[in-house]
Amino acid sequence: MKVFITGGTGFIGKEVVRKLLEGGHEVYALARSERSAAVLVGMGAYVVPGDIIDTESMRGGMSGCDLVIHLAAWYKLGAVDAAQAEAINVGGTRRVLRLAVELRIPKIVYVSTVAVLGDTKGQLVDESYFQGGPFLTNYDRTKWLAHYKVAVPLIEKGAPIVIVMPGGVYGPGDTSIIAEMMRLFYRGLPVMPGPETTLTYAHVADVAKGILLAAEKGRIGESYILSGPAIPLGEIVDFWGHLTGKTPPAVRIPSAVLRPFAPLMGLINGFVPLSPAYSREAVASLGSSYVARSDKAREELGWKTRPLQTGMLETFAWIAETEAIRPGLYREKRWAGLALVAAVVLFIYWLWGNRRQK
Repeated sequence: MKVFITGGTGFIGKEVVRKLLEGGHEVYALARSERSAAVLVGMGAYVVPGDIIDTESMRGGMSGCDLVIHLAAWYKLGAVDAAQAEAINVGGTRRVLRLAVELRIPKIVYVSTVAVLGDTKGQLVDESYFQGGPFLTNYDRTKWLAHYKVAVPLIEKGAPIVIVMPGGVYGPGDTSIIAEMMRLFYRGLPVMPGPETTLTYAHVADVAKGILLAAEKGRIGESYILSGPAIPLGEIVDFWGHLTGKTPPAVRIPSAVLRPFAPLMGLINGFVPLSPAYSREAVASLGSSYVARSDKAREELGWKTRPLQTGMLETFAWIAETEAIRPGLYREKRWAGLALVAAVVLFIYWLWGNRRQK
């Protein structure tokens, strides 16, 4: 099978490309840079120089393919460039999917996200759930537009699109907020902001397998959530402590205390390069629930996830290895420490205020 893929050098994309190649498929992967091209060549894929915002750059590589997988996306928690986010996540998705329809590709898999469902406020939802905002991040907003204003209308017009919706994804090579929190924990995180914040956790290799199962077995026009267990941050750090032997944060600051300070974190980040975990968007998102169930994918696709303990231990082993060689580590630790001290001060102020009111 001849497959065209965007985002093939991303965290999930590399796993998808690897699995496709292991399955004996021809992989034509879009590459925006020489560095990305070198990675793809090293893996054994055919390189298609181009960009998802340039339709014609994709035409030759996509023509004659049996399958298109659109994974490329903009994801920068705390970034303020909304125009760039929309150009890539919305405009780029429109170009990829429309070109695939024009070229009569038999099947198209669009990788959306559970984030388009927004804050479910503790409810474990499925693919039928819908809300149109408000959105906590630019990523959520633009992926919602790509999902509901680009992919779904094309499906309604007969496009052979299957949508997959990963929840929280972790594993070696991760650069998301999950990996950032795991790194901070590994370094000795003394304070846990927003312990009520709830995410789901699925290993990157399992999510990649789910994408390929959707390509193989997914019904045209259907969406499939790929999510692991839903766990609050307060519980996951205790689990990490059990796995690693490290002491979990003793101080845990409720989300309601910190959310009002989100604009201040945005202002500070304009002068001091803080971790994404302390960005305005991250602080504003504290206490939210990005949780959904993957029953449909498990029943229709036969999708499975590995035990959380196995995947997390593997990820912490990778973190330990990369921390030893990561440049700028001490500078990042210093700024993270300052942010944590500020959080502790805010927590003490909150306690003091509560006692005065009693």
